[in-house]
Amino acid sequence: MSHQPSASAAGGPTSPPARDLPLPVVLAGARGHGDWHLRNIRRLQDKGLVRLAGICELTPLTDAELDGRQVQQSADFGALLDSTRAAIAVICTPIPTHTDLALTAAGKGVHLLLEKPPAPSYADFRRMADGVAAAGVACQIGFQSLGSHAVPAVRELIAEGAIGRVLGIGGAGAWARDEAYYRRAPWAGKRRLNGVDVVDGVLTNPLAHAVATALALDGATRAEDVAGIETELLRANDIESDDTSCVRVTTAGGRITVAATLCAERPDEPYVVVHGSAGRITFWYKQDRVLVQRSGHGPEETDFGRTDLLENLVAHLTDGTDLLVTPESTGAFMKVVEAIRQAPDPRALPADSWTRVPGENRRVVRGVDGLVAAAADTLALYSELGAVWAPPKEVSAG
Repeated sequence: MSHQPSASAAGGPTSPPARDLPLPVVLAGARGHGDWHLRNIRRLQDKGLVRLAGICELTPLTDAELDGRQVQQSADFGALLDSTRAAIAVICTPIPTHTDLALTAAGKGVHLLLEKPPAPSYADFRRMADGVAAAGVACQIGFQSLGSHAVPAVRELIAEGAIGRVLGIGGAGAWARDEAYYRRAPWAGKRRLNGVDVVDGVLTNPLAHAVATALALDGATRAEDVAGIETELLRANDIESDDTSCVRVTTAGGRITVAATLCAERPDEPYVVVHGSAGRITFWYKQDRVLVQRSGHGPEETDFGRTDLLENLVAHLTDGTDLLVTPESTGAFMKVVEAIRQAPDPRALPADSWTRVPGENRRVVRGVDGLVAAAADTLALYSELGAVWAPPKEVSAG
């Protein structure tokens, strides 16, 4: 991936090797998606790389949730970092808390794995990224798909001209979430909460990987690589934020269109597709699977491995391995978040455009699966594809 910051740029010129293995880790936010991090920390603990030293939750985990293991728990993040002498903090808390918690850890010299999206606004992102850099700690942003070995492999195919001249990159995410998904936390499905930005939309949170992965394949990962952003934000659910949206990003190198919904008729694996003058490359980023289709060749499908981002952070701290997802390499993604934050509030889809799935308590937008795929295929927005419910084109500056 181009624009990959060096280890020194990521963690300061003398990012010190942390203490001997295993490195003590504090997890902030251990329920919901945080449970994945808890299991991953235990996996790396079994490998002798880290030690789960503390868990920060407002309500302590039960013995059952901890599998009977003993670990320090506290609702006071700063105090827990001090008492555990943590080397790394994994932050998987509500989006609006990311910046302040990251800066608390950085101020104590604790290195970070910060869950995506790194912040709800570009101003908060800059405050976090600048504070982390000034503190000289390493920070990895939790876009797990960017740890896929497929990303550099696809970038290499593009550079070699395997599919000719790149015409653009599309992203498609057709997922399903029931109505309870938006009741899982007070901030779920919100654009703001108590006057604070949240921006929990389909493109900024559940399918944020589609946006970040498309930008990475384009080589447009820094904020300055973004020249313009167009958004169409809609919602079928009774929420404040968007659940069926598309965005088109003009970059220094070309065009990227990502379409996504949480109201799919037939949910499927999300993917990013690179369109070339002599072929195409499709990357199912959750599966690390790549399909190359090009002139004069049969289809070639390859499964790739993946480097875990916490494991990569440990390697960075112990032997100087480059970080895979530094804050600066998510600047372009944060420009997209900012455009979505600044866009008009999502438009409610007409009642006759969606229906409920019997027994699943979820809303489905009729025909949206085809529209999502068509947007990724043609780089067009919903309104340009003739979706009767799409708003007039709205443009946000990057």
